[in-house]
Amino acid sequence: MNKSTLISLALLSALSASAQRTTQNLRQWQFSRDSINYKSVTIPHDWAINGPFDKKWDLQNVAIVQNGETEKTEKSGRSGALPWIGRGYYKTTIDIKRLPKTAVLEFDGAMADPHVYINGKLAGHWAYGYNAFRVDAAPYLKKGKNEISVSLNNREESSRWYPGGGLYRPVQLVTTADQASINPWGSYFRTEQIADGKAEVSVCTNINNAEKNLVVENLLVDNEGKTVAQTKTTSDVEKRLTVENAQLWSPETPYLYKLVTRLYRNNRLIDQTQQKVGIRTVRVAQYDGFQLNGKQRKIKGVCLHHDLGPLGAAVNKAALIRQIRTMKDMGCDAIRTAHNMPSTWQMEVCDSMGMMVMAESFDMWIYPKCKNGYALNFKEWADRDIENLVRNHRNHPSIVMWSIGNEIPEQWSEEGRQISEHLQALCHKYDPTRPVTQGMDQAEAALGSGFAQVMDVPGFNYRVHKYDNNIRQLPKGFLLGSETASTVSSRGVYKFPVEPSDSKKYADGQCSSYDVEYCPWSNLPDDDWRMQDDRDYVIGEFVWTGYDYLGEPSPYDEYWPSRSSYFGICDLAGLPKDRFWLYRSHWRKDVNTLHVLPHWTFPGREGEVTPVYCYTNAPSAELFVNGKSQGRIVKNPGTRLDRYRLRWNNVKYEPGEMKVVAYNYDGLVMGEQTVRTAGEPARIVLEADRSSIAAKGEDLAFVKVSVVDKDGTPCPTATNKMKFEVTGAAKFRAACNGDATSLVAFNSTEMPLFSGELVVVVEGTKQGKATLSVSAEGLPKETLSINIK
Repeated sequence: MNKSTLISLALLSALSASAQRTTQNLRQWQFSRDSINYKSVTIPHDWAINGPFDKKWDLQNVAIVQNGETEKTEKSGRSGALPWIGRGYYKTTIDIKRLPKTAVLEFDGAMADPHVYINGKLAGHWAYGYNAFRVDAAPYLKKGKNEISVSLNNREESSRWYPGGGLYRPVQLVTTADQASINPWGSYFRTEQIADGKAEVSVCTNINNAEKNLVVENLLVDNEGKTVAQTKTTSDVEKRLTVENAQLWSPETPYLYKLVTRLYRNNRLIDQTQQKVGIRTVRVAQYDGFQLNGKQRKIKGVCLHHDLGPLGAAVNKAALIRQIRTMKDMGCDAIRTAHNMPSTWQMEVCDSMGMMVMAESFDMWIYPKCKNGYALNFKEWADRDIENLVRNHRNHPSIVMWSIGNEIPEQWSEEGRQISEHLQALCHKYDPTRPVTQGMDQAEAALGSGFAQVMDVPGFNYRVHKYDNNIRQLPKGFLLGSETASTVSSRGVYKFPVEPSDSKKYADGQCSSYDVEYCPWSNLPDDDWRMQDDRDYVIGEFVWTGYDYLGEPSPYDEYWPSRSSYFGICDLAGLPKDRFWLYRSHWRKDVNTLHVLPHWTFPGREGEVTPVYCYTNAPSAELFVNGKSQGRIVKNPGTRLDRYRLRWNNVKYEPGEMKVVAYNYDGLVMGEQTVRTAGEPARIVLEADRSSIAAKGEDLAFVKVSVVDKDGTPCPTATNKMKFEVTGAAKFRAACNGDATSLVAFNSTEMPLFSGELVVVVEGTKQGKATLSVSAEGLPKETLSINIK
């Protein structure tokens, strides 16, 4: 950092202090389920994630219409089989030395139906648990001690997946010393155009309690602390700025500027805000498809539910960063926040790491999918929810489109078409720069009613075989795979015989990791890629899903125990399934990918047909089993499963060594991979995603635990029960093995391996060193040191 940068940062800090705007993160609260017995908690907090798992929690007897069901049956794990139903109460105390002129409580989300009280008086209420909302706290505060309390109520049968419970996202108290203040939600930063290395941007600053003699100054500051554009004028006036040598935001180069806004009265600074912004344009057109910064690209996206596996709904930046890092390594460049409004932290991570976002809003409108779902609130709250969604997030460069719904039952009706027009117009009102979409699963109905034609971006969920018919009825000339694949698999589990199926179920409640099983309404990744590669009008896809999530355990909705999904490219612990490398081999052209499956440890299968698959961006490969060639094969564009995969379908299993050698288009060796038969587990292996973490802010290290035999070969079928202990400057937070049928609580310090692996989550508490110790019966204890800074 150079001297001028230090001076600029010091000046900004001093100005901020003189402006007397304060932001206090309210992290320490008391929590109770009965409003009598309280315990100390740190938010973000999910009251239900530690279980216990039990089928009685939110046991639903329903027919899932989206799955084509007509008869009601018992759905034991539909919303996660965790105790999230019922009421919860939070309270905290803040000390006010001097009453501020303005005071706003900012909730980034509270599950669900939050009622906010300040000193015993109702100060605010919001119905939707996924949305951010603000409460004017100033009228209720007093000098001295002030109690803030929040009452929450989660109703049964209000969700189709696990929503969590509690203050699961941050709460802040923002105060100013002057009545006139900057309203960040009313202010915006927009990129108008980019040409010849220059960018034209517009800035508008909204002022609370505006008056005469107020002046607003906007400064755009680059990463070196240099002001690259600035303006000074009255409030609520859109200002145009020219940025020379503009650095553009994209997934490949997520450059962020700092927008500093200052408010003056008679040349005296009275308020100041800072936020990170990006310069980039978004456009969708008939012949150019989806364009970012004027360059056409097909979206390579995944859908993500909001839960973070063993952490539950409690948002955590370290976990979000791990998610996005893994998805980017796979070649993913976009996420859809299905089917709910995202957290601010999630959008900040996507901004800084370079991940485009479709920010979604609702899973239902007027017609209910669940007895007590959002349909109860839609008519009264939908407009306010859309307004808060857009105002809260519109300055995030990562967001490239808004979604107003998912598989809405009203697709067939004129009423639905009118609601689509209305909600889309609201999005345009608060943000005219981004297109609006939604995911439609009833193509014929949506096209027949005009529901699909209304949308800026017609999004279709599945039914990829109907795309050609759909496009003939879409004047815009393009469509989006807003939800694709729904391929199901369990990490490291292989079922025989290997054959594509949309209805396979097994006695153990698992799915095959050969990646050829899906659901009746869906398809395989290969089907989507064929349409995207062969049809210019398909602008991309969002795969269901990037990660497994709690609840919705299709195809085992009626199977107990089964309490989480099988759709993920990564499992609930965040460990990649085989399908990760299938997507990576197709999405990433900048690196070589070579992945062979299955593992080669199948006692009792000697002599039986055990197909071998290879996921690679190489065009051909040769397979050897114990040195004997099984043939060299080439990808075949004319078949469903051989265009994007290499398959040896008639290999007979024999213990030993399996090796695949991949060749490029010139016939040269591109790479090779060897998989060996494992012996008995001999030692434990610990691998952390990071060697050091922060002492504050709930920073986390994710440690993969596995076992290997005496020769160091991974044991892919091991189920040893692991015991965990964390000592020193950290604490044990959670563990997860990725098994959708496991009933072991995530906060348990003992858990069996699943397919030879699990993950332990360690949280830093103070500066120093921490040690994770992992042991298992018959194996030597293994330790891992982690630096806590």
